[in-house]
Amino acid sequence: MPTEQTGYDPSLGRKFVFVTGGVMSGLGKGITAASTGRLLANAGFDVTAVKIDPYLNVDAGTMNPFQHGEVYVLKDGGEVDLDLGNYERFLGVDMTSDHNVTTGKAYQHVIERERAGDYLGRTVQVIPHVTNDIKRRIREAAEGSDVCLVEIGGTVGDIEGMPYLEALRQFAHEEDDEDILFTHVTLVPYSKNGEQKTKPTQHSVKELRSIGLQPDVLVGRCEDELDDATKEKIALFCDVPTEAVFSNPDVEDIYHVPLTVEEEGLDRHVMERLGLGEEALPTAERENTWRELVTRERTGEVDVALVGKYDLEDAYMSVHEALKHAGLEHGVDVNVVWVDADEADGAHRERLESADGVVVPGGFGSRGTEGKVEAVRYARERDVPFLGLCLGFQMAVVEHARNVLDWKDADSAEFEPETPYPVIDLLPDQHEEVDMGGTMRLGAHETSIEPGTLAERVYGDTACTERHRHRYEVNPDYIDELETAGLVFSGSAGPRMEILERDDHPYFVGTQFHPEFRSRPDRASPPFVGLLSAVLDATDPRGGADGTVADEEEVTA
Repeated sequence: MPTEQTGYDPSLGRKFVFVTGGVMSGLGKGITAASTGRLLANAGFDVTAVKIDPYLNVDAGTMNPFQHGEVYVLKDGGEVDLDLGNYERFLGVDMTSDHNVTTGKAYQHVIERERAGDYLGRTVQVIPHVTNDIKRRIREAAEGSDVCLVEIGGTVGDIEGMPYLEALRQFAHEEDDEDILFTHVTLVPYSKNGEQKTKPTQHSVKELRSIGLQPDVLVGRCEDELDDATKEKIALFCDVPTEAVFSNPDVEDIYHVPLTVEEEGLDRHVMERLGLGEEALPTAERENTWRELVTRERTGEVDVALVGKYDLEDAYMSVHEALKHAGLEHGVDVNVVWVDADEADGAHRERLESADGVVVPGGFGSRGTEGKVEAVRYARERDVPFLGLCLGFQMAVVEHARNVLDWKDADSAEFEPETPYPVIDLLPDQHEEVDMGGTMRLGAHETSIEPGTLAERVYGDTACTERHRHRYEVNPDYIDELETAGLVFSGSAGPRMEILERDDHPYFVGTQFHPEFRSRPDRASPPFVGLLSAVLDATDPRGGADGTVADEEEVTA
């Protein structure tokens, strides 16, 4: 019988969509998968996702953002690939570390079992022991969902991805109650004479077929929609029906991709192939909030300076997206102005001073911290709306200690262990830690908010639950002295200071946690909404600097 919530009949069995990529990484197979999932969710199905990362790291926690982009943090404290952030934002669900499978996790578990004697003397091998563990993890993550999207990181042909592709090959032959669809995303480039070239796709599919996998659906990533002739040629040489070849052209905003693939009919084809067509909600009853949200008219634009040290947009992806979500709520476009914290003078200073608001994001290591402190000082002294995140929160404390309390040598013990004023210090439970991975304060924790503060107005409550990723915090020995001359710690978790603000500033907020990780297109993060409210208030008297959203007619007039 269909479930009351989704209309899905569980007797139809579990449905899996495996997504692989070819030719090159970074094509957008994760966004393609997430967009398909968004449309399936709109049709009434409970959708989840699994991201497979073939690296040997157990998780993404120790990776340099320059190499792999931001480390995204889940509610259970899992440090994962940034693609999990896209799945959460597109699907509107909270995932756990079980939804990120890495080679490190699989091998670690298999080796631990071997050491415990669980294999009863058998020779432990990639096949079947590692591949069995991979399949187990996928099935466990899919429990409770109607459809599970499984993205295989990297590209077909990568040696580190071979165990996963072999696991998928086995997967397709094992359970009678599982329906599986193989989707392959590949590049369709242009030649110099403007012709769409199919040869990269042909070679990619040939490589996939040599492993024993035949794609059911092909998605061509191209600057423009695929020509009919291009689709027919791909279908002919890759042995798929022409109606199973889809375009995914470049768009201005990734949140428009679901609209694009819907126009292509990708979601309808997936539902038909998985036997879900009759179970889907009628088109007239489907959720249209996404389309209405991402196509909402923008009535202006604002510039927000992002002061960081990783000159790579992916390193701050969730911050970028959270600003975009706040812009959706206010009906404005947000232009993120990059300001290198290592370059305090010249063009970067000009960019900082040209912006309507300032965000200082998180980070690790001493490089760029002095530039962040100066950016905080600039925002404080000039009454520019400011939001500090994690390290940005800590640098706001350091700046206050140095320039307001006149403790010139104040610093974080992370960067200057011998400072006479360690206003930021190591968490008490971190002194004995040896391992770096997975040992910080991680995941969702509740913060109590002081009534009558800006933080309460921003959140609309006296408590909030946000995700953390830090090893240092405000030193409790200095709190009483720090809370003078305008600084207020308005949020805390026991002895831990979680939110700061200034009572002598239009909007000056810092959070020890990372609110960007819970921001969604249809549920913008309150501190980011508050930041844009203050920006609009400064540039248009009809805005609201208390974090609330002014009447829509007033904001968009």
